[in-house]
Amino acid sequence: MSAKLSNCFLSHGFIGLNYNNNKSNVYSYNRNGNLRLLFLPSRRLLPASCKMRQRNLSSQHKRQGKKPPPKRIPTSAGLQTNSDEESEPETSVPFPNGDVEHMVNHETSYKDDVDTRVDVEHIDEQNLDSLTLPAVTKALALSRDGGEQLSGVQLEDLIAMIKNAERNVLLLNQARVHALEDLHKILSEKESLQGEMNVLEMRLAEADARIKVASQEKIHVELLEDQLEKLQNELIQRGDSVKNETELYKNQNKISKEDALLAHDSRVHSLSKEVDSLRTENLALRNDIQALKSMLSNVKNTDERMVSLENERSFLESSLKELESKLAASQQDVSKISTLKVEYKDLWTKVENLQLLMDKATKQADHAISVLQQNQDLRKKVDKLEESLEEANAFKLSSEKMQQYNELMQQKIKLLEERLQKSDQEIHSYVLLYQESVKEFQDTLNSLKEESRKRASNGPVDDMPYEFWSRILLIIDGWALEKKISSNDAKLLREMVWKRDRQIRDAYMACKEKNEREAVSTFLRLTSSQASPGLYVVHIAAEMAPVAKVGGLGDVVTGLGKALQKKGHLVEIVLPKYDCMQYDRIRDLRALDVTVESYFDGKLFQNKVWVGTVEGLPVYFIEPHHPNKFFWRGQYYGEHDDFKRFSFFSRAALELLLQAGKKPDIIHCHDWQTAFVAPLYWDLYAPKGLNSARICFTCHNFEYQGSAPASDLASCGLEVQHLNRPDRMQDNTAHDRINPVKGAIVFSNVVTTVSPTYAQEVRTAEGGRGLHSTLNFHSKKFIGILNGIDTDAWNPATDSFLKVQYSANDLQGKAENKASMRRHLGLSSSDDQQPLVGCITRLVPQKGVHLIRHAIYRTLEMGGQFVLLGSSPVPHIQREFEGIANQFQNHDHIRLILKYDESLSHYIYAASDMFIIPSIFEPCGLTQMIAMRYGSVPIARKTGGLNDSVFDVDDDTIPHQFRNGFTFTTPDEQGVNSALEHAFNLYNNDKEFWRQLVQKDMNIDFSWDSSASQYEELYAKSVARARAAAATASRGT
Repeated sequence: MSAKLSNCFLSHGFIGLNYNNNKSNVYSYNRNGNLRLLFLPSRRLLPASCKMRQRNLSSQHKRQGKKPPPKRIPTSAGLQTNSDEESEPETSVPFPNGDVEHMVNHETSYKDDVDTRVDVEHIDEQNLDSLTLPAVTKALALSRDGGEQLSGVQLEDLIAMIKNAERNVLLLNQARVHALEDLHKILSEKESLQGEMNVLEMRLAEADARIKVASQEKIHVELLEDQLEKLQNELIQRGDSVKNETELYKNQNKISKEDALLAHDSRVHSLSKEVDSLRTENLALRNDIQALKSMLSNVKNTDERMVSLENERSFLESSLKELESKLAASQQDVSKISTLKVEYKDLWTKVENLQLLMDKATKQADHAISVLQQNQDLRKKVDKLEESLEEANAFKLSSEKMQQYNELMQQKIKLLEERLQKSDQEIHSYVLLYQESVKEFQDTLNSLKEESRKRASNGPVDDMPYEFWSRILLIIDGWALEKKISSNDAKLLREMVWKRDRQIRDAYMACKEKNEREAVSTFLRLTSSQASPGLYVVHIAAEMAPVAKVGGLGDVVTGLGKALQKKGHLVEIVLPKYDCMQYDRIRDLRALDVTVESYFDGKLFQNKVWVGTVEGLPVYFIEPHHPNKFFWRGQYYGEHDDFKRFSFFSRAALELLLQAGKKPDIIHCHDWQTAFVAPLYWDLYAPKGLNSARICFTCHNFEYQGSAPASDLASCGLEVQHLNRPDRMQDNTAHDRINPVKGAIVFSNVVTTVSPTYAQEVRTAEGGRGLHSTLNFHSKKFIGILNGIDTDAWNPATDSFLKVQYSANDLQGKAENKASMRRHLGLSSSDDQQPLVGCITRLVPQKGVHLIRHAIYRTLEMGGQFVLLGSSPVPHIQREFEGIANQFQNHDHIRLILKYDESLSHYIYAASDMFIIPSIFEPCGLTQMIAMRYGSVPIARKTGGLNDSVFDVDDDTIPHQFRNGFTFTTPDEQGVNSALEHAFNLYNNDKEFWRQLVQKDMNIDFSWDSSASQYEELYAKSVARARAAAATASRGT
């Protein structure tokens, strides 16, 4: 693999990098690693072309679109310049404090190191003098008036250079860490070798002692032999009488002597062999000791190299900081570049056209100049002719021919003068034409500049993020709440924000360094009548993803809000300020210097208002100062006084809109927690002046209706006797209770739910949970709109939670994520083609927990694998699945994770081949959409939103392009079996069909764009009806 490095390094840049790593024995050190850092002058740019070759890369790093993680540099890696042929001595520049190139030698290699080499291929020395830092700085600079052209050197090049410098610093840090580790390893080996040396020295001393003992024994034997010879001589000199005895004695002594000599000879021979072996071993030990001493000296050299490496790392860090400061300085003008590029492009096109005209006029002028030069030549000829004429006049009297010649010359002179006069006229006309062309060019250029200036001052600004405009909007609303500006001025300023007005952008940028009073004055000078480009929508909800998310409600509030914002509408969110929110996901969170008083339980309570942006949307957080600490409970729902908590919040939210002087077109409330907004708005706040809005209510699940004793409704200020009636808020199943969801259906202008099929189901006695009659009575304003998903957050091509990103056109990454998750969860990886079924859900009866349990065992029977992620708020269900999890704790094919894990959920979507959703009822469901987005084919029951988004591959009533999964109708084990078996059969026996099905699912558009368009149409129709009714009423009066 080869990768191109940056074409140039700034300031003290590297001439080259070279990493060598050779395999050798553990204790062998070769002089082949050389680190040399050559630094250029501080104002030079050095172009270079580098290649990096790495071996032994894993397959996932070679895949297109996946950048391999940085490899650890072995201790034998070095950094060095090019060879002498590639880099002349003149290009090497000394450090500021020395005249010698800084060189660091670091040599160590191991058997398992990976060879890594970064070679500088060539250096273009001819460009050393042509590129300088001031030139780059000048190229990056932009004229404040917008009249200068952009340089060819782009900001991306500078960023790439800085990233390369950062990469080099990282490589040096890694080399330093690895060298330290190797140093510790060498020191430990040094200690062990020192111990072995001590043992060998002891053995050597023992061998010397044994040699000495053997030598003494040999001397003793030689003495005994001398004594024996003397005794033999004495026996020979004795008489014959004792001759026989002597011979007998001599024979005996001879036998004993021979025995002793044989014994001594064998002992001496063995000792000699042992001494020889000890000497050989001693010589080898001395050689080893000498080698160890040389290795210890190399270790000392390594310590010195580490010190020099540390100095180089510090120097590189300082260079990196200098580059970062330059980048920060250059980024100040980045915001201008995007707008100037478009303007300069158009302006440059017009300038090119004008340049053509200029070139044409210049050619004409050149032609006129050439004609003028010809006329000057003619003048010279005329002068010569006049001289000749004067000479001819001297001979006029003497010759008639001369006179005739003179007359002829006079005629020629007249002709020349006429031609000269015509030529002067032509030159003058050409000059006038050229002057007019220059004037026309200058006028056109000035008009273009003026047009560009007007367009820049009056046109909308599209290059600023939504967070920027939300921040300005929150500042304006804060001033309005704090009574620093009037409600009318706040309205006008909001309209300018809606239009992305450049003036308010410039005013905000100019006020960054001013105090608040000066900023308010600056903004007030901008107020003028403006037309709103879209609707003003306020969502009042109990959840918002990702800061306060329990279920799908939070995803809908954020997803729908962002989609409407992209369509040009002003969207704001009002939430309770929970103590358990994810505050790190809120940007620019601050408290306003104002309190909002709201009525509850016969008293006025103060509420602190906080503002911030979430996912680019402006959000208001209400913090009640109530002794019961309504939203400081450590959880969102599930408290004994939830009815009071959220009725208090609903009234406080409307009070905030009233006191802030807001005039929204739509107030959109969600589920029973904010269903109180509808009756509160019409009964209490519309008469107070908050009467511009139409109310839209969305019920995400009719299972939860929040009914309570009728007397509890009085706490928020609503009249119980007025509302506890069958046609208003009285619960349809208990006359002494009130139903907030029913009240919202009755008092709202638009009522929606989260899928068309679910809208039909809840109008039946079985699905309506007691509200079917109310919904049928108000059916004209009731509609189901299928939810969408955030396709930016759920995108396998950019998902940072995945090991490998992938797309519909490149499914190899999905297989790699499947293998990685199997290893992570401890599942068997013996069969790559074994199907994996995923399930991510809350374990509640609605989700079909008994069918999920059956699917686990049935998947195992059919030879598949199953992964479940989720938990249950119902204790006996949680205990049941904990037992199943313990049963399969160490199983090769089943794994249950009974909690919610955000990162693991992304992993399961990407790794699973199939995704099961066997819900008893499902208002909408998002998991099937997310699963298809990640290429996991859904197996779902035909109910609610599942019926509107999953269509069976064999359903002939559905067009082929919409068939995307496997469905079953009856909520029983037979239905699950049929769908699972059908899916397994196609997966195992028709790989090509399955691949096409996965690609089809991944290409389906489940974004919020289509759903937001339907809500936009509902909003617009409701607002139009209200305005028409108001106009009719005004004409009648």
